[in-house]
Amino acid sequence: MSRLRVPPPVPHAPPLGALLRRYAAGSPLACEPVDEGLLNRGYRLCTTRGRFFLKHHSDPETADPAAIVRQHRATRRLAGLGVPVAPPLPGRDGRTVAVVGGHAYALHPWIDGRHRHGAQLTPGQCGRLGALLGAVHAGLERVMPAHGRVGPAPAESADPADTFALIDDLLTRVPRHRSACSFDALARHRLLERRALLERHADRRPPRGGAVGWVHGDFHPFNVLYRGDAPAAIVDWDRLGVRPRAEEAVRAAAIFFVGPAGTLDLPRVRSYARAYRRASGATPAQLAAAVHRVWWERLNDFWMLRWHYERGDTRADSQFPAGAALAVWWTREYDAVCGALTG
Repeated sequence: MSRLRVPPPVPHAPPLGALLRRYAAGSPLACEPVDEGLLNRGYRLCTTRGRFFLKHHSDPETADPAAIVRQHRATRRLAGLGVPVAPPLPGRDGRTVAVVGGHAYALHPWIDGRHRHGAQLTPGQCGRLGALLGAVHAGLERVMPAHGRVGPAPAESADPADTFALIDDLLTRVPRHRSACSFDALARHRLLERRALLERHADRRPPRGGAVGWVHGDFHPFNVLYRGDAPAAIVDWDRLGVRPRAEEAVRAAAIFFVGPAGTLDLPRVRSYARAYRRASGATPAQLAAAVHRVWWERLNDFWMLRWHYERGDTRADSQFPAGAALAVWWTREYDAVCGALTG
């Protein structure tokens, strides 16, 4: 999965006066950046009328106003089905997207809550998380236009020949000897290790993806807010689109339930997956095919190293040790992972 579309690193202060004039939201009292998030920028905004989340849609891939309006429409409709979301607030003109100075913004109610990783969830809460994603997929099937479900043709899986070339290129970028640091040493080790794994498993390249449908597109711990033991809101719908649904379920499990050493908590994964299948109607065969494709995706993916060495962007560096280790562990424990997601 490509994640190289990074917004400009130059800070951009939101034009609060011009924005708030478009809303019945009072006058600004305080505005602080929200740290979470690698792409778009968000702000905790306090005004004389209350607290809000101001979102600056700065990612070039998702900042198209028409696409933002589609996301807003989806969240309003999902809210009507009882899915916990935080739909945007309409401006005085009824629109939910404000374009000021060529930048797109949206104002949302502030949701008090915290993020919870899978290790912080009980087995029952893991089931609730899986049921929540299943409800999102089933709900989007109901509220989004049927013609949109046709979508693009399922993507081809990664070609190992391209990955070998990328590994060779990245190896030339990793500093050696005195200029190398611990990150560089780990990067070099994982690149060489991954090349050997791909040489061993190159004949397991999967076919194109399976059945597609509307998906959230970025379902992970930083995009689910909890209040107490229950999810309070699913946020950040910028990647809403038509893609293989079961793959989103597998991809989310690999993010929520990965440990620092790059292993998956399979009992929690099993609770999550069973609830997802019940809520979404996905079959074990669909999950098994998705496991294969997402495993292959992980085996061929180096987006964190590309950010670091091609872009000089270190924001994802902290994710690299566990993410790189997971690809190796998953290859070794492939059958157990598949069993947890399908059994």
